[in-house]
Amino acid sequence: MSAVNEAKSGVLGAIGNTPLLRLKHASAETGCEILGKAEFLNPGMSVKDRPALNMILEAERRGQLKPGGLIVEGTAGNTGIGLALVANARGYRTRIVMPNTQSQEKVAFLKACGAEVVQVPAKPFSDPQQYQHVARRIAEELAEEEPAGVLFADQWNNLDNRAAHYSTTGPEIWEQTGGAVDGFICAVGTGGTLGGVSTYLRQQKAGVTIGCADPAGAAMYHFFTSGEAKATEGGSVAEGIGLGRSTVIVEDVSVDVAWTIPDAEFMPVLFDLVAREGLLLGASAALNVAGAIRLARELGPGHTIVTILCDSGARYQSKLFNPEFLRGKGFDVPSWLED
Repeated sequence: MSAVNEAKSGVLGAIGNTPLLRLKHASAETGCEILGKAEFLNPGMSVKDRPALNMILEAERRGQLKPGGLIVEGTAGNTGIGLALVANARGYRTRIVMPNTQSQEKVAFLKACGAEVVQVPAKPFSDPQQYQHVARRIAEELAEEEPAGVLFADQWNNLDNRAAHYSTTGPEIWEQTGGAVDGFICAVGTGGTLGGVSTYLRQQKAGVTIGCADPAGAAMYHFFTSGEAKATEGGSVAEGIGLGRSTVIVEDVSVDVAWTIPDAEFMPVLFDLVAREGLLLGASAALNVAGAIRLARELGPGHTIVTILCDSGARYQSKLFNPEFLRGKGFDVPSWLED
């Protein structure tokens, strides 16, 4: 086979088919096989490349976008990056609205991709100035003057987001484990990953255990345990996760176990992943691994647990790997980061 025949079809062909990585320390600690889906190896360095691709392709199929069209989205950053990369490859422009609390690395990456970035003050979802509402209004206003069309990606309510994980992430996990997966757990940002993967895996294996790892201050723990989307106490340093309400993406999702996992539990995992596994990841990945450890202990030794390694720690060097930031939040600073 020639090198040309083996080549991927540009950046779109490089999205997905990420490897499963065995996390040796967590596996040895629990007696289970704990595997992380290496989503940080996607072109945009996050799991959000998958829904970004599917949302754009499906919008094209429906005739919502024409060459030169505009994509607008409200995002904590990673979905915007995925959208910007796919948009460039498909001949579209992007305007990204995000809260001004997100890491400077995400903003810089978006601008480097050619996206127009609009930063707004962080507000609760109930406030009309919250970034998702601002993005929707921008998309509606521009739709009247953009001849090639405007797509408001709306990852929070767009079922093409969830479908991306049903059609790619779930089948990949099933194939890569040879059907031996006993449990899957991850956090909820929009719910697309949890909803899509859990639906697929349950269709293949009725006994698979599905879990939700929720950061403090989010509402999915209560939603999945009591049916009420009520926030738990506190907050978290994790960006891009922590849904505070029921949406069309999560409303019919069911999980077997749900936990609120505090920063004090997953931050040591974040640094263990660097020191023991050679993996520099973001806080959401560490929270997911902490959840996988809990699920492994719940199920007992001998089980195979899969979770999502969402994005690269390179996105958070100014925060999670910054001694000043860590001390300000009351976290221990790893020895290799000491000034």
